[in-house]
Amino acid sequence: MPEVLATIVLIGIVVPVVMAGISLALTAAGHARHLAQAASLGEAKLMELVTTGEWTTAAGSGDFSPDWPEYHWRSQNSATTDFDANQITLDVTWTERGVQQSWSISTIVYQSDSTGTSTGSTTTGGTTGGTTR
Repeated sequence: MPEVLATIVLIGIVVPVVMAGISLALTAAGHARHLAQAASLGEAKLMELVTTGEWTTAAGSGDFSPDWPEYHWRSQNSATTDFDANQITLDVTWTERGVQQSWSISTIVYQSDSTGTSTGSTTTGGTTGGTTR
């Protein structure tokens, strides 16, 4: 009889810890999935802005509907002092577990010739975090 009681007490201690670990792992996996999707969508949108010439506008925003309506983007264009280049930054945002998250990607674009053709070198970087809604 004491063995059964000891087993029940041990199970009562171990099961909540295991469940907390599983919950933490699932949360981390979901966050990683969101980050990977945001990075992919952001890179594709930034390349679209550069190749279509839409980067020349000061700012833009939208979402990734119809496939990914929960992700939103906002772009900013700022002139740099070096080499007459512009830096385009694109922020991708989404809400995850009630918290606004974001990922940023940027590139430098310059006019390569008198025809207005633009070229650039993409650099990526990300930040996450946000405020509770």
